[in-house]
Amino acid sequence: MRLWKWYLIVWFGLVGVGGAQDLQIYGYVRNYTGVLLNGDHEYAIIQNTLNLIFEQQKDRVAFKINPFIYQYPDQEMELDLREAYMDVYFPSFDLRIGRQQIIWGKADGVFITDIVSPKDLSEFLLRDFDEIRMGVTGVKLNYYRGNSTLEAVWLPVFTPTRFPDETSLWHVQPRLPVPIVPAVDASRKEVDFSLQNSEVFLRYSTLTSVVDLEFMVASAWDDDPTPHLEKQIDPQTRRVVGVTLYPQHHRLQIAGGSFSTTIGPLVLRGEGAFYRGKYFLSTDPAALDGVEKKDYLHYLLGMDFNLSSWRLSAQFIQQAILDYSSALVNDSHENMATFLARRDYWNETLHLEFFTYVGLNHQDALIRPKITYDVADGFSVLIGANIFTGDEGLFGQYGENDMLYIKVKYSF
Repeated sequence: MRLWKWYLIVWFGLVGVGGAQDLQIYGYVRNYTGVLLNGDHEYAIIQNTLNLIFEQQKDRVAFKINPFIYQYPDQEMELDLREAYMDVYFPSFDLRIGRQQIIWGKADGVFITDIVSPKDLSEFLLRDFDEIRMGVTGVKLNYYRGNSTLEAVWLPVFTPTRFPDETSLWHVQPRLPVPIVPAVDASRKEVDFSLQNSEVFLRYSTLTSVVDLEFMVASAWDDDPTPHLEKQIDPQTRRVVGVTLYPQHHRLQIAGGSFSTTIGPLVLRGEGAFYRGKYFLSTDPAALDGVEKKDYLHYLLGMDFNLSSWRLSAQFIQQAILDYSSALVNDSHENMATFLARRDYWNETLHLEFFTYVGLNHQDALIRPKITYDVADGFSVLIGANIFTGDEGLFGQYGENDMLYIKVKYSF
């Protein structure tokens, strides 16, 4: 454990105890326990969480520090900073410097233009989204003009997606176009810390009486590394006798946007992005390193509406590879749908929620019902389940990981 992290927690704790009047301290403590429903009903997770937020504002300057701790019975304690930034306010623009989470787009549960903050997938998609989004170190400038905002983000340091480690029940081997289990060489995975390797994102948003619009462009690294393959061939038999996998990040050029508008009782939403220069695995013998470079689209259409006392939402999402080659491991179109239903009872102290992802290509799904009861002010108990259906696909690959869980949380 790095000592500076402990010093940070202790220092801000002492400041809070000292009674600084303009320093706000809030957060939560939580126990999260999950049990697998298959096999011997082993624990899927036992996690104790402390999440702290320190905020202070004086005149035109403010700061926010968000350290957190994940403690597991069988692992080393994880202590990190989700955010640690300073805001400086001017008459027509704001400047934010430091580690920060940045949220873009209109989608629920999927990432299309919401690509500035990389994802922590160490528990697949099961964490709350404010925990899935990782903080990034950079500078963000917001320029305001009427009902419009121009947002510019510069990230000097690349932060990749965090994947489950090999001992996790969420770890799966990627689909590879070779019958041999490859050796892994991570020597090409790092993105050097240099000015030319920094990332730039721009977003223009405007709110009119009819529609809420966003447009974005970016020059950024693909947060998910592409597995390049190097085959070892027996010179006599010409058969593949070994394979080395080289994960490697590639730069992408991205343009997209989103909208939302109200038509009677419906809220219609849409979001899309064009990705230029993404690499996909290929079985074509002529493909360099077992990959082909293609452009692709990622978009969704969704709607939100109320039915009686239920709040309902549905989305259709598609990823389409342009100039598709039949040698690619991925399908030409990956189709998915989501559905959300939520209702409150007992003066909004009991909350019922049902959310599901449905993979249309492989008829697989992740079904997530949950019930939350607010026992007292700041104290809640959540009981939920994660049910995986199907034999293959993004969700079907976790068919043995059905789980029932409980979260006991106190917010202060």
